[in-house]
Amino acid sequence: MQLSQNEVVFGNAKQEGASQGGWFIGHFINSLEDARYTEDLEVKWAVHKAGDSRTQWAVNHEATTLSILIHGRFKLEFEDSAIVLSNEGDYVLWRPGVSHNWVAESDCTILTVRWPSKSGDSVSM
Repeated sequence: MQLSQNEVVFGNAKQEGASQGGWFIGHFINSLEDARYTEDLEVKWAVHKAGDSRTQWAVNHEATTLSILIHGRFKLEFEDSAIVLSNEGDYVLWRPGVSHNWVAESDCTILTVRWPSKSGDSVSM
């Protein structure tokens, strides 16, 4: 991440999120002075190989989540349905309290935005 004289932040989401599971904007940024620190939302850039998965169910108690497919094929499972993102720009949005897991059906890239950004809100079930 770099900071210009006008406090415009730019960088690479994949590189900056590498040490935090892809998350590069949110409450988990270590410095309050960093423009990427916010409790309003969190943003994740995720690159998955075919077969990568989260087999354990997870839920956010306060946050709404939006996942957008950049490329590839990605399946999200919910308690009563499964959604396959297969076309660039396909998305799924779910509200707090909705359990989910996922599997990358092909090599893919996903952009996820979650709001608000609260420590401990995302828990495995």
